[in-house]
Amino acid sequence: MLTGKLKNQVDEIWEAFWTGGITNPISVIEQFTYLLFIRRLDEIHTARVKNALVMETEIEKPIFGTEQDSYRWSKFKNQDPQVMFELVRDKVFPFIKTINGEDTTFAKHMRDAIFMVPTAGLLDRVVTMIDKIDMDDRDTKGDLYEYMLSKLQSSGTNGQFRTPRHIIQMMVQMTAPKLDGDKSDVICDPASGTCGFLMAAEEYVRNTQGGALMRPENSKHFHNQMFNAYDFDQHMLRIGAMNLMLHGVEHPVVEYRDSLSDQGEHNIKDKFTLILANPPFKGSVSYDDLAPDLLTALGKTPKKATAKTETDEDGNKKKKKGPSEKTELLFLALILRMLQPGGRAAVVVPDGVLFGSTKSHKEIRKTLVEEHKLEAVVSLPSGVFKPYAGVSTAILFFTKTNDGGTDNVWFYDMQADGFSLDDKRTPLIREQALTTEADAIDYKAAEGESLEKGQAPSELENHKLNNIPDVLFRWQHLQNESGRERTEQSFFVPLSDIQSNDYDLSINRYKEVVYEEVEYESPRVILQRIKVLQAEMDKGVAELEALL
Repeated sequence: MLTGKLKNQVDEIWEAFWTGGITNPISVIEQFTYLLFIRRLDEIHTARVKNALVMETEIEKPIFGTEQDSYRWSKFKNQDPQVMFELVRDKVFPFIKTINGEDTTFAKHMRDAIFMVPTAGLLDRVVTMIDKIDMDDRDTKGDLYEYMLSKLQSSGTNGQFRTPRHIIQMMVQMTAPKLDGDKSDVICDPASGTCGFLMAAEEYVRNTQGGALMRPENSKHFHNQMFNAYDFDQHMLRIGAMNLMLHGVEHPVVEYRDSLSDQGEHNIKDKFTLILANPPFKGSVSYDDLAPDLLTALGKTPKKATAKTETDEDGNKKKKKGPSEKTELLFLALILRMLQPGGRAAVVVPDGVLFGSTKSHKEIRKTLVEEHKLEAVVSLPSGVFKPYAGVSTAILFFTKTNDGGTDNVWFYDMQADGFSLDDKRTPLIREQALTTEADAIDYKAAEGESLEKGQAPSELENHKLNNIPDVLFRWQHLQNESGRERTEQSFFVPLSDIQSNDYDLSINRYKEVVYEEVEYESPRVILQRIKVLQAEMDKGVAELEALL
């Protein structure tokens, strides 16, 4: 857990970078990450040396050779600032860019990395502060890194923005990743950003299946195949790779890929068993750049469109903008293609996907409902993504079957997530100690441990402030949801109702609102009251006149 002391240490380091001339939050995180990684390499090397001494064997996979001994954190951290600065800039940083060979995940994403610390004084201050952080606990590394990522205060230019950690945790809990031999999940985020979903999945597996991780075949799968991330932003890829590596995944698959573009025979198909994603919203992609099968999935003709021309007032010809398609719809089609039959997904989508009336909107909803198994639609409060965006969203949970299977879809109208729904996102439950957003979830309530027999988290006092424990609890007890009325916060909707409503998946289409009957007094009674009040006013005015 990230303590107040550690949080303050990170804040101080962040401020040192900021005042030292590095003001871009992504650049700060990158430079901070590089130094953390350099320190971590020395820790790993030291542990291998100690192990070799105890076992009286050669050092297994030494990171630093004899000629690189001066590159170790423990060796250069106490040197003269200028000497340390030149060593790190000219020797250590180029060394870590090729660590473990040119073909490793880290090396691939580090090729374009730049050491941006401008002065010896700033490097000396930051190294001294980082050296004081106690990072022996693996969980501390993860929480520290997640806290740094929370400082990204604006959305990206391509419509991506940070997903709150407690929303990610909820999605991971509901999909329950598995690590069990040949039944183990292969997890992917096709628009990974900083790899928050994969990091949460990694934590879930460690916390719930730690024993399974001790088996060699499971450990090999966990460190090499289980976690897969794709993005087309190199900054995000570097940060994401570091995020996973600092969480203890030795060789995550983090690759540069424009997921929506046509890769020909290299298009990914039927590969993953679980996809967790919050794809970019409010974007559009030209038909010319898209994989044809994605357009086909949306009911469109995958022809390469020829841009038409038009003539302006001066007689000059200019090309008109060609047809395009919305990214959120394309990503749903992509996820269905990437999943293996039987694979499942949890995907954040804007509300427009649920009720949009275009051919593409209807086609993708019909596909989810008719050709696969749509299991749940969890409507999120509209302020969940503030201050990045105020768009209303929902989470779709579905399984790829290629043969239908949708019978009843579970809807949940989530109205609170433990934080205020304005730009400040202030924690609402005062007695809860929060170091990261994930701490906002009351897991004892979600698992029924703190409940009386027959009780649900919705009956607890804090439910009106945070609905997530109730979502998780009811998801684990869906057999009890069949009798709930549509006037309640969660309920089932049969397939026939969804079909008859043009595959509309917005909860407001099915939720019933009970209006209380209000009785008003008769006009005669109201007029009589007015007369009495008027008489009292006249009397008061007369008394004031007498005083004058």
